[in-house]
Amino acid sequence: MAQRYPHRLVTRRRAAALLGTGLLASVVACGADASAPSADIGRTTTSSASASPSTTAQAAIPSVDPYAGQPLIDDVTWTETIDGPRLLVFPTQAGRQTTFPGSDERAWREVVDRSADADAPGMRDQFICHWAWARLVQPNKPSWNLEPWRPAVGYPATVEAHCNPGGPER
Repeated sequence: MAQRYPHRLVTRRRAAALLGTGLLASVVACGADASAPSADIGRTTTSSASASPSTTAQAAIPSVDPYAGQPLIDDVTWTETIDGPRLLVFPTQAGRQTTFPGSDERAWREVVDRSADADAPGMRDQFICHWAWARLVQPNKPSWNLEPWRPAVGYPATVEAHCNPGGPER
């Protein structure tokens, strides 16, 4: 299975590493109510929150991009919510599965190419947080929701806020 489905092996290794650090429990609600208590939220430190899931299982990172030339983002759609504007980002199957280094930035460029308004303060951090964490803990979540009204607090604080700095997603 490791040869045929390398992305599954990487996902399992990432999950195992995150469970070992206690970080998975604090980001498992990514996109959910960030005010909900988590058993490990008090133990999460800035240094562990800033750890990238891509730092684990280095041997499993592909040397050739299996999704080269394929789009990683299917569509983006702006909506209006009670809190303000929201960009719904719909990843492709390739975008959900790739573990190739730099694919996060390639996907972000696709988002900005589809909607230049996405390039607002804090939006990239929200996107990278969803790319790194929501794909892991909610692999079938239909869209990743990015809001320009959320404060730009930097990537570690965005992760600590379950990808939703400034309050829970409603």
